[in-house]
Amino acid sequence: MADLFNTLSLAASGMEAQARRLRHVSENIANADTAGYHRKTIGFREAMDSGQVETTRVRLDQSPLARVYDPGNPLADETGHYDGSNVDLVIEIADAREAQRSYEANLKIFDQARQMTQSLFELLRR
Repeated sequence: MADLFNTLSLAASGMEAQARRLRHVSENIANADTAGYHRKTIGFREAMDSGQVETTRVRLDQSPLARVYDPGNPLADETGHYDGSNVDLVIEIADAREAQRSYEANLKIFDQARQMTQSLFELLRR
C-alpha cells in the first residue's frame, strides 16, 4: 500500500518539476526579442531522502548575446548594433515538447497508481 502512495508522490514531483521547466521555457520564448535577455535553464536532481524529483536553481545561459544590426533602434550603438538575446526558438520549442511529454508520462503513471489504489480499496471493502 505504501508503495502505491510513494508512486503517486514520485509522479507528482515529476509533474511539478516539468511544470517549472515549462514555465521557464515559456519565459524564454516570450523574451526571445528582448534586448540583453539571457536564456534561463533549470536542472533536475533526485532528493536524497525520498527519491523525488527536485529542480535546481535557475541559471542564466552565459553564451554570447546575438549582435543585432538595427541603426534605428534606440539601443543601437554608433555602429548600429545592439545586444539581442541568446534564446534560440528551435531549442526552446524542442525543450517545451520534451517537458510536455515528460509531464504526460508522469501523469499516466500517477493515473495508473491512482486506479490501482482505487481497485485495492474496492477489494478491501468486499
